[in-house]
This record gives sequence, structure tokens and C-alpha cells, in this order.
Amino acid sequence: MNDANGAAPQRPATHLLDAMARAADHHALLLENDRVRVLDTKVRPGERTPVHAHEWCAALYVLSWSDFVRYDPEGNVLMDSRTMVAPPEPGKALWTGPIGPHFVENVGRTDLHILAVEVK
Repeated sequence: MNDANGAAPQRPATHLLDAMARAADHHALLLENDRVRVLDTKVRPGERTPVHAHEWCAALYVLSWSDFVRYDPEGNVLMDSRTMVAPPEPGKALWTGPIGPHFVENVGRTDLHILAVEVK
């Protein structure tokens, strides 16, 4: 059902560790409605995000790539991009499922800069 202005109601995030609530310094909200949320995600070299989560699947668009390590909240490695056969080039699109609680450390020399279109 739409509101008086014709807009569909938003479906807010429900995860307690939602990226916008826990890691807003690394995620800028570009658009949100009842179907999608678009995040501009940037982690600079040497930076580490706070522990956060992504509750929805997402299409990711690579603006710039850098090596990174994703850890669970206890510090165990979940993913190390340095083990990838070939890192995605800028302009590449990727798909990911929901990502549970984690933090990311940029261990490369450039910004890790991704647009994430989360499908609600």
C-alpha cells in the first residue's frame, strides 16, 4: 500500500548489526525504498570496518578494488581476497548472498570501493 504521496512504505533493516547502523563511516546510503537499498561502500587502505552485517542479497558493482580480509566477529578469517584467482576489475558486477556478522580490513594500497544494490 502506498502512502499519501504515492510512495511505497520502506522495509527497514531488522538485523541488529545492520551496516548503516554499525558501520556508517564506510557505507553511504544512496537510495532506499521497499524493494532495494543502494549503498556506496568504501574502505581505504589500512582501514578496518566495525563489525556489521548485510541481511539481503546484493548485486555489487566494483568502482575500485583493493585486497581485503573479511573476518568473523572473533577475528577468524572468512575470506582473503589475495587467494582469488583474479581480482575483479573496476566495472565488474558480482552477486552475493546475505553476509552475517563480519568486519573488513583493507590490506591493499588502494580504496576498496563498491556500490551495493541490496535486494529486499
